[in-house]
Amino acid sequence: MKFNKVIFSFTLIFFVTSLLFCSSVKRKRVHELGLKIGILKHGKYNAITDVQGVRVGHYTLIKGENIRTGVTAIIPHEGNIFQDKVPAAIYVANGFGKLIGYTQIEELGNIETPIILTNTLSVPVAADALIDYILSLKENKDIKSINPVVGETNDGWLNDIVGRYIKKEHVIKAISTASLGTVEEGAVGAGTGTICFGYKGGIGTSSRILPSSLGGYTVGVLVQTNFGGILQIAGCPIGIELGKYYLRDKIMSNPDGSCMIVVATDAPLSSRNLKRLAKRAMLGLAKTGGISSNGSGDYVIAFSTEKSIRIPYKSKSFFVKERVLRNEKLSPLFLAVIEATEEAILNSFFMANSMKGNNGLYVKAIPINEVMKILEKYNKVK
Repeated sequence: MKFNKVIFSFTLIFFVTSLLFCSSVKRKRVHELGLKIGILKHGKYNAITDVQGVRVGHYTLIKGENIRTGVTAIIPHEGNIFQDKVPAAIYVANGFGKLIGYTQIEELGNIETPIILTNTLSVPVAADALIDYILSLKENKDIKSINPVVGETNDGWLNDIVGRYIKKEHVIKAISTASLGTVEEGAVGAGTGTICFGYKGGIGTSSRILPSSLGGYTVGVLVQTNFGGILQIAGCPIGIELGKYYLRDKIMSNPDGSCMIVVATDAPLSSRNLKRLAKRAMLGLAKTGGISSNGSGDYVIAFSTEKSIRIPYKSKSFFVKERVLRNEKLSPLFLAVIEATEEAILNSFFMANSMKGNNGLYVKAIPINEVMKILEKYNKVK
């Protein structure tokens, strides 16, 4: 009888453990749940890495009860980006944030380092690590100026942000492990300790591909979500239905936070038109119910990977030859970035698990089963 009790106890422990494990692996991306955002098709990975050559790497730092943070690196192409810069632009929707590198991109219209996302107080160390990385490449031994690009959101609720646990080696690790293909989403990298619409936020990504008749170009988006508002999904008032939304009560009275949005495309766009593309990404954020509040740092970084319009560090020519899209050809790309941004934001919290962090704060994952029932009610899924 005692032996049977032991067996039963082990079986129960295994069963409970299995249930807990399954609850973490059952998280699904929105398109896997049958929810279609927009009308355009997504790429093979439905990720920013569908833009050829773009790589993404994460470093996730979870330690003890209070450390919940990380780093995400986005690398525009597989070459030496300082020697072969990409056209770029930044749109500031609300500037309550700490984005290093903005003024030079605004002035010159290009990016010359990987893009790093992390937490607010780790921006300086991430910039320092980027400088180390660029100087470590043998072709760069004689350079005297580097414009590191680092964005952030504040994960100080779930993470002991004041401890500043991110180190240079963590940033280098995110860069060195960056890869093509599938991108890990949810509570990883720079999204480890973030919160979105009162639920666990994180990293999300998505892509859209234009029909060949419209150029066949790809637009990919990656987001770091840490903001509030009144959640909408495919136009449905999810936040209201769940009873969790801005101004409902004291708990939900503060929508502050931030959203970093990185947009990549293979379309040959000038920096001027990349800024126009970046602006439209904010329409995707608005479609999810975000309001870009007073205390929100909402930035969009957009770049083109098209080889023919890259900017070499050195050239014997006085002139730059560019063959870029005309203004009137941009509207399909505008739609693509809106759809990809909306879906990337949704993926960021659909893929995130509940988390307990600093000072015992527990942030629940969005209840997917309840959300799907609401979407069925509004005839958005079958």
